[in-house]
Amino acid sequence: MGDATCTITELAREFGLTTRAIRFYEDQGLLAPKRVGRNRIYNQRDRVRLKLTLRGKRLGFALSEIKQLLDMYDAAKDEKAQIERFLEVLARRRSILEQQREDIEAVLAEISAFEKQCREILAGRAEKEGSKPPGTRKGLARA
Repeated sequence: MGDATCTITELAREFGLTTRAIRFYEDQGLLAPKRVGRNRIYNQRDRVRLKLTLRGKRLGFALSEIKQLLDMYDAAKDEKAQIERFLEVLARRRSILEQQREDIEAVLAEISAFEKQCREILAGRAEKEGSKPPGTRKGLARA
């Protein structure tokens, strides 16, 4: 969208969001559109902030973290403090994700062990039932 400003409906369409979501981001202080009467008018700065908000959400950042970073960008005369803060946030997020990955791998290993154990139990029962005379096996319908 090349226009300098847009309405909430146009912004929602551009980013594939609902107008309710955009109003929520506004309530959280992430967007600050100008108002003309009851209408919200979004400019290029709002578009960039929304784009960065959505990117931050994809990375798993809390809205409060995203707001801090965006506010630092607005206030910073030089980008060094913002970049250092962003690196801290990224490192913390990476640590959380790596821990989650370890936890997931441990749970998957447990699931595999339980599946193996269940299959062994079923195979053992099938062998026992296979050696019984016909008519003495319990099927699911008779169990």
